[in-house]
Amino acid sequence: MPRVKLFPNYENAHIYYNRGNAKYEMGDTSGAIADWTKAIEIDPNFADAYNNRGDAKDDMGDTSGAIADYTKAIEINPNDADAYYDRGLAEGKSGDTSGAIADWTKAIEIDPNYAAAYYNRGLADFKSGDTSGAIADYTKAIEINPNDADAYNNRGNAKRKMGDISGALTDYTKAIEIDPNFADAYNNRGVAKDDMGDTSGAIADWTKAIDINPNYADAFYNRGVAKRKLGDTSGSIADWTKAIEINPNFADAYINRGAAKVNLGDTSGALTDYTKTIEIDPNYAAAYNSRGLAEFNSGNTSGAIADWTKAIEINPNFANAYVNRGIAKYISGDKSGGGRDWRKAGDLGDDKAWELIKKYNQ
Repeated sequence: MPRVKLFPNYENAHIYYNRGNAKYEMGDTSGAIADWTKAIEIDPNFADAYNNRGDAKDDMGDTSGAIADYTKAIEINPNDADAYYDRGLAEGKSGDTSGAIADWTKAIEIDPNYAAAYYNRGLADFKSGDTSGAIADYTKAIEINPNDADAYNNRGNAKRKMGDISGALTDYTKAIEIDPNFADAYNNRGVAKDDMGDTSGAIADWTKAIDINPNYADAFYNRGVAKRKLGDTSGSIADWTKAIEINPNFADAYINRGAAKVNLGDTSGALTDYTKTIEIDPNYAAAYNSRGLAEFNSGNTSGAIADWTKAIEINPNFANAYVNRGIAKYISGDKSGGGRDWRKAGDLGDDKAWELIKKYNQ
């Protein structure tokens, strides 16, 4: 049987294009790129081939190459909303938030019902600090697609940032109605409930988030904070321990577990946790302050002073660190040094510092 011979014409460009689509669907990204490249060689104005090759390059981590292909697709077809949308995604990955916003805006101008463009522009608005703009974009995405659970969840985050906790709760609840297994929505609703003083309701939501995703470190962490607030110190330690197992670099979980251990009289364990916090984040001023207190209570006054000094280096306006260091200096015989630290803390607005100055005539 004679073989079919491929001639370099428009029809054959589509043969390569379609084979590239099939390869891409089968997971052969490199093969797809090769076929789309061949299609472009045959038809240099094949906008869809450029766009698809851009998608594949982006999948393979070649963000700059993807942007170049999307740009070429736009040059060929300036009304291709998908090309603007895809280029916006690639620009967002490369850190060009303003460029991404501009491209999604263009995609929306071409297609006013492009829900994904509104949604992603909302994400970029929120990242850029334009919370009101983010809410407007999420709202538009929801109008176009009323079952977009992610849009409700993210609009809830924006509303919470704006102080509209009740509105945030409503959005998180709607996201959960649409997707009952939306762990992030449960976690976020738990945060909002906690903001409103409903600690038990918050714990229930974080527990549900954990049921859905047993490796949800943030949910364990948040539930631990709430348990400690309710006086369940052992329960909080258990949750923070689990958060640390999931994420061994969870600095906030270590520092909070350290504080809980202090409450239980485990100063040694607290010191270990504070030290681990500092290893993870050497600029965590509060961790130095807390370790200083634990060292001071263990009799290591010089170590405590060193830690409070470090806390102050990191945050020169850390009034409590000045107060604590002042106490240690005063007790160690450096009364004038203690007085100077208390005066500094007082200047920073710490009333306890002025009480100490008055009490000890400093």
